Amino acid sequence: MEKKKVLIVDDQNGIRVLLMEVFGSEGYQTFQAANGKLALEIVRKEQPDMVLLDMKIPGMDGLEILKHIKQIDPALRVIMMTAYGELDMIKEATDLGALMHFTKPFDIDEIRIAVNMQLRDGIHA
Repeated sequence: MEKKKVLIVDDQNGIRVLLMEVFGSEGYQTFQAANGKLALEIVRKEQPDMVLLDMKIPGMDGLEILKHIKQIDPALRVIMMTAYGELDMIKEATDLGALMHFTKPFDIDEIRIAVNMQLRDGIHA
């Protein structure tokens, strides 16, 4: 069975490394991007099953990246990672099709469980 693919988009290297380790050990194939341009290239090339997307990324912000992701693949599942207090952006992200969000610093187990629920139990149309 082919491994499910998880793309982690965050400008903070430490968070990318941490999440890559967590989801790699869960058996997913992981990809990482520090900016929107690279994230969208990976979405086009690798067609990931899930994107963990940080809201605040220099250059192209999370909402812009989310819009572009949904243009490329409307069915792609996206979970947002936000800093405290970005509630207006969270609402917009939900309207654009993000599944849910986690506020940093997030509980790594919560985010792991959420991704597993989406990718293991969810039926991918």
